[in-house]
Amino acid sequence: MPGMVRQGDSMVFRIHFTTEDLARTTVAEAPMPLVELNQAARTLQNRDQSVRLTGWRNRSLAQLSATARVALDFIPSVGWSPTFISAPRTGSAEELIEHVRATPTRHIRTALDAILPQDSRSKVPSLTRSLIDSDFLGLVCDGLGALYEILLAPYWPEMVDAYTADRSIRMRQVLHGGVEQLLSQANPTRMRWKAPVLEIRTPTDNTEYNLHLAGRGLLLVPSMMRTSPVIHYDAAPQPAITYPALPDQPLRRLTVFASTCPAKAVAPVAALLGATRAAVLTAIAENPGCSTTELAAFAGLAPSSASEHATVLREAGLISTIRHRNTVLHSPNQLGLSLLNRMSSRFA
Repeated sequence: MPGMVRQGDSMVFRIHFTTEDLARTTVAEAPMPLVELNQAARTLQNRDQSVRLTGWRNRSLAQLSATARVALDFIPSVGWSPTFISAPRTGSAEELIEHVRATPTRHIRTALDAILPQDSRSKVPSLTRSLIDSDFLGLVCDGLGALYEILLAPYWPEMVDAYTADRSIRMRQVLHGGVEQLLSQANPTRMRWKAPVLEIRTPTDNTEYNLHLAGRGLLLVPSMMRTSPVIHYDAAPQPAITYPALPDQPLRRLTVFASTCPAKAVAPVAALLGATRAAVLTAIAENPGCSTTELAAFAGLAPSSASEHATVLREAGLISTIRHRNTVLHSPNQLGLSLLNRMSSRFA
């Protein structure tokens, strides 16, 4: 496409911002299941990362059903896949897959025109054009659901926790340095902010070009599975780009997928909450990403006391604590939110 720039052994995808675009640029409020599923399916098939996620990959491959493999055929380890099956949208996996199932035929044709070049070297599956048939698309959607249950569902609560922790860092960057600081620090190894242009280094392929946002702004999407940017330049209502969540904490990114039974039980931790500790947990839930000093103010405690309570909550798995520069930030985990919801319903 026009405006493509080569830099060394990679291409530079340039995103052009106006003042209006900067005002409309933000971080997604929640993880995007189909974006993560697309990358998980690619990672499953990418042997270059076998050591990094060996346990997860072996467990997943052992569970793959024929239905799941139907969808896997359309998400290769490298290269194009139909954009409408991995659109950057929030919601439950079930809701989003049903949205894919209802994709209008004209949208499918547009997506296929982008990934089916008149090139004999194309590695796109021969059945790709069959996606315009509603029955076949239904089979692929059933496969997406089966893939999600295998690749991501057992780990989703921990992925949400890590996502929330990363988003708290990004919001603090916006608070202290504006959107430009967010753009410059989201993924320094791959993304470089040269006002008013965001330059993104990507592998050499046909996806890179100059993108003018034209007032739409940009949606940034933290990803637990993705280590390099993916640019959804045709996403609606605004283009989106992924970047690795918690890039400074690679061990945390990996431990999300380390356990075969990552879900935690609520009952054993319920007894630890007294009135003060419940107030601290509530303050963190209402102010995700707060510092210890801020937490103390929200809960009406001395900083040392707030820190002690936060430590107990963290050790119980109710909150996450991460360090951003010289500041410790606290965010609620799904377990903590679930416990608060149970307490609220009990006393409602």
